[in-house]
Amino acid sequence: MTKRSYIQAITDALDIMLKEDPKTLIFGEDVGKNGGVFRATDGLQEKYGEDRVFDTPLAESGIAGLSIGLGLTGWRPIPEIQFSGFTFECIDSIAGQMARMRFRFNNKKNSPITIRSPYGGGTHTAEMHSDSLENFFTGVPGLRVVMPSNPYDAKGLLISSIENNDPVLFLENLKLYRSVKDDIPDGKYTVPLDQAKVVQEGNDITIVAYGSQVQEAQKAADDLAKENISCEVIDLRTVSPIDTETIFKSIEKTHKVVLVQEAQKMAGVGGQVASAIAEDAILSLDAPIGRVAAPDTVYPFAQAEEVWIPRKAEIIDKVKEIINY
Repeated sequence: MTKRSYIQAITDALDIMLKEDPKTLIFGEDVGKNGGVFRATDGLQEKYGEDRVFDTPLAESGIAGLSIGLGLTGWRPIPEIQFSGFTFECIDSIAGQMARMRFRFNNKKNSPITIRSPYGGGTHTAEMHSDSLENFFTGVPGLRVVMPSNPYDAKGLLISSIENNDPVLFLENLKLYRSVKDDIPDGKYTVPLDQAKVVQEGNDITIVAYGSQVQEAQKAADDLAKENISCEVIDLRTVSPIDTETIFKSIEKTHKVVLVQEAQKMAGVGGQVASAIAEDAILSLDAPIGRVAAPDTVYPFAQAEEVWIPRKAEIIDKVKEIINY
């Protein structure tokens, strides 16, 4: 076991998979000699060579197109889109091509592609660098969307994603890169895709979150415990498909739920979870479904992001509102 940051856990996973599978390739803007803008691929080109870890032109559409061709010809590409805001440049490749490949070829071909991309606010980046854009991709059939909240899961989920034969959009939170550390195993291990995790047990209310908001939810739960409010916190981990079974089991116990996301509220993951609860588990609730999300506006400039991103205080206020309904 070694204490590693979120970004170090990702580097470790990439190192393991490059060593284990000669068909894995890493490519993207500045991922080679520079090791990526956040150093996620630091040292990997030197270790595995320019044929396995290489830079591309500043053309996200080209990166995605190359991934499709490689995936169809026996390779296991791990492209990096430098910021999730740049996925707009390759949305046809992701949603219109990669995600449809298994269906298009009647399960005879697939797209074993893991697209890594940073997202999220709190680090005062430039415009188009902090947006949480999972809402655009979670409705794409055939595409998994994975958003780990801690270093242990980041490593295990990334290895599972790379080994999976379906395309995965693997979104890494910018603020978590160096702000959280875990003791994680040195060797290879996996964390199952499509499975949520109860990260904190409780009896009075369920808080469902993912990505950076899991940390905020846990902070809120700790403060609420001092007021004798017992919160069960669930980390979705994979946001498409969503593990509703774990959520339903929790609200059968607590009978109340608050859904938390960093992204804008409209058409978001929280809305899909709320819909699933309303359709299949509404009789387990004795209060309305609470939601905490960012405002339905364009992501603000850096000076205003601290009042835009949902925080612990908002989660606490919403939990109390639902508890006191």
